[in-house]
Amino acid sequence: MLPVTEREIRACFVNATLRERNNLTLPAGFADLDWDAIDYLGWRDRKYDGIAYVVVRLTDGPVGILLKQADARSRHKSQCSWCEDVHLPNDVAFYGAKRAGKAGRNGDSVGTLVCENFECSANVRRRHPAPYQGYDVEAARAERIEALREHVAAFTARVLDGD
Repeated sequence: MLPVTEREIRACFVNATLRERNNLTLPAGFADLDWDAIDYLGWRDRKYDGIAYVVVRLTDGPVGILLKQADARSRHKSQCSWCEDVHLPNDVAFYGAKRAGKAGRNGDSVGTLVCENFECSANVRRRHPAPYQGYDVEAARAERIEALREHVAAFTARVLDGD
């Protein structure tokens, strides 16, 4: 992902009020992020329980989405809809997001199951053992990275569809 500044982050949210954008807390270690190792910037707000943010770089620039974590928890292990990792070392949570524009102001929202602390970029880059001789581990890894980018972009499009 290409780096984004704090100013760009606060300006790019499509489903947040001015007050919500001004009150957001940047992720810990923001100044030291390895932008080459992430496909999107996602983090939970340290000040507001259940609030999270995702910033995705699209061709027109960064798009920010404010997410709210559902209170209820699944009793079963869920799979992340973005990284689709079946060997998850972390929990998955249901996040909802108001749609952009008029649809969001009217209460329309979309939801998704995502790694609770947004570890998707690390999950798709982990090296898994080859299931059989001759299996191209690097090609499979590249496919997982591309699939993650597509899933995040598709979710972003669903949020923007309310405009």
